[in-house]
Amino acid sequence: MFSEILTTKSTENFSHKIDRLKKELKAADAVLIGAGAGLSTAAGLTYSGERFRKYFSDFAAKYGIRDMYSGGFYPFDSMEEYWAWWSRHIWYNRYQPEGTEVYRMLYDLVKEKDYFVLTTNVDHQFQLAGFDRKRMFYTQGDYGLWQCSGPCHRKTYDNKETVKQMLEKQKDMKVPRELIPHCPVCGRPMSMNLRCDDTFVQDNGWYEAGQRYSDFVCRHEKLPILYLELGVGANTPVIIKFPFWKATAQNEKAVYACINYGDREASCPKEIEKQSICIDEDIKKVLLALVE
Repeated sequence: MFSEILTTKSTENFSHKIDRLKKELKAADAVLIGAGAGLSTAAGLTYSGERFRKYFSDFAAKYGIRDMYSGGFYPFDSMEEYWAWWSRHIWYNRYQPEGTEVYRMLYDLVKEKDYFVLTTNVDHQFQLAGFDRKRMFYTQGDYGLWQCSGPCHRKTYDNKETVKQMLEKQKDMKVPRELIPHCPVCGRPMSMNLRCDDTFVQDNGWYEAGQRYSDFVCRHEKLPILYLELGVGANTPVIIKFPFWKATAQNEKAVYACINYGDREASCPKEIEKQSICIDEDIKKVLLALVE
């Protein structure tokens, strides 16, 4: 449908693009937010550097793990160590942050609009910032949920209280054996509800959110709508980026805005160039300019 040539260059300066985006935010009947990992990075929830060293220096020293992402795939020596790692990972990325400034600014920009959020992020930051959970579709899972590792059934389980105990009681990079979670149906070890292979559980809540997303898209497919893409990379373009491009091309009243920093990610196909606003800049800087 689209040419392979993407448009990244623009003669517009930053302030002009901000003015255009402010105008489109005001004019749009609805806003569909598509959010990727870059949004949480802009919010300060980084997986490497000082933040990683603060919470995982012992794991880094023992195993040579260099960041939180790669540590999630490490073959630890025991389940006690595995859950020591994951309890920290879950707590500091899902429960400890109580709504960051970046997410709160985004909420302030759209809260009076008919909005919906489609995201590949699993850190729950939208809801912590005040977004209505009925207006969100977390396609790739949630750090706050466990599932059977089999899985033997299609249900997920809230993990906050057990994770808190794991964090408080772990010692020498291990949690007490009695805190290791097991499936209440078949007895297998529990695993994270994250889409990393074909065992990912799409429970009733997942399907209900997916239907609400589809309904939102259908309601606005011919109306003035802003497709606001934030921090979406090229790893899974079929979830957010490609559908946003296609929907914009099929609706002359739609506007596509892409905000991303570096690596030519703030781009669009030539076919929708006139309907697009692409800003290669830090998301926090852009949001600060928009709320002024």
